[in-house]
Amino acid sequence: MDHRRGSAEVTVVGPDGAPLANADVTVEQTRHAFTFGNIGFDFIPLANAEAAASAPPSAFGAAAVEGLAELSDLWLDLFNTATLPFYWRGFEPEEGAPDTERLLRTARWFADRGVSVKGHPLTWHTLAPEWLVDRPIDEIEQLQRGRIQREVSNFAGVIDTWDAINEVVIMPVFTAEKNGITRLAHSIGRIPMVRLAFEEARNANPSATLILNDFDLSSAYECLIEGVLEAGIQIDAIGLQTHMHQGYWGEEKMLAMVDRFARYGLPLHLTETTLLSGHLMPPEIVDLNDYQIPAWPSTPDGEARQADEIERHYRSLVGHPAVQAITYWGLTDDGAWLGAPGGLVRADGSPKPSYDALKALIKGEWWLPRTALRTDADGKLELSGFFGEYAVSAHGHTANVTLTAASTNTEARLV
Repeated sequence: MDHRRGSAEVTVVGPDGAPLANADVTVEQTRHAFTFGNIGFDFIPLANAEAAASAPPSAFGAAAVEGLAELSDLWLDLFNTATLPFYWRGFEPEEGAPDTERLLRTARWFADRGVSVKGHPLTWHTLAPEWLVDRPIDEIEQLQRGRIQREVSNFAGVIDTWDAINEVVIMPVFTAEKNGITRLAHSIGRIPMVRLAFEEARNANPSATLILNDFDLSSAYECLIEGVLEAGIQIDAIGLQTHMHQGYWGEEKMLAMVDRFARYGLPLHLTETTLLSGHLMPPEIVDLNDYQIPAWPSTPDGEARQADEIERHYRSLVGHPAVQAITYWGLTDDGAWLGAPGGLVRADGSPKPSYDALKALIKGEWWLPRTALRTDADGKLELSGFFGEYAVSAHGHTANVTLTAASTNTEARLV
């Protein structure tokens, strides 16, 4: 984990501008530099003060409105980045009537609580609008370009990270349902689809972080990435989905996969991760969506297994220098994707052992709690810890400092 940690000499400066010599100060971490994320779908009604009866349904399910305040406390105590849903069919069910204000209020709700926000996704064949299906190809392309421009522009400054395009490998040959985006991808090809998504998003917000995301982690995705890079398309990170409904892959398989994609020299985002605390999906199932059953309970044995796997999974990935982000796909079993018991919190709102195991890493082993230190005669102290943000306090005044790999000397000016 040495690549995640550092030290810096911090000069603590008082409100009068003079170094605070031989002074007792406290230092505590306030945020990780590493992205520990989860979806924020559940909290859209909470952020918009919606009652249960008035909350529109989510395309991918969501927890019941009751109890969301308590659930949000668990969420905010563990994660620093929220993914919000921009599935086009649900976001704009009627042409020209996007759900902009509701999602914008939700994004600001998270931002006000110190959480970074990511949008998912700007381009995807699944859950494309039904009103798009039979439009002419040229019109579909223009509507898709306009949709990207609109969302990235409207949310700039609140959401500056996007899955620009999702699941391109299967996009032009997708057959599960008829949709306009597959027709467009089949017509113009995969790489032009990627160019369309990234260039429109980049033009709308030049400072945005744009991710190419896929569940197909085979050589087909590697070929796509190589073609995209050879075409001169700028991608900021490679997204890797790891829904492990059929069982934890194990460190060896997971890290071998990560190494394959790390060779492109781009940050890797584990964008969608799930590990189950109930029985595993049968191994013969090819498409996870094909296994949806009336009840899929969490079990004591499953919860113990999930806790062990969560710790191993996060420890191994945070230990890999190419990995920049891990987003877990759901906090609670209530309304979970495919009804699977993949949450870190039971449907009744109580944390599972996996929640405690992950918290013991993120806010325990990898976290600097409130610590008493003392400056020297020159007002200096040494700050050591995981890269991230820290608060330095003395005599009722506080300064915020950031610890990075480049940090050697920095100043904490108390205000």
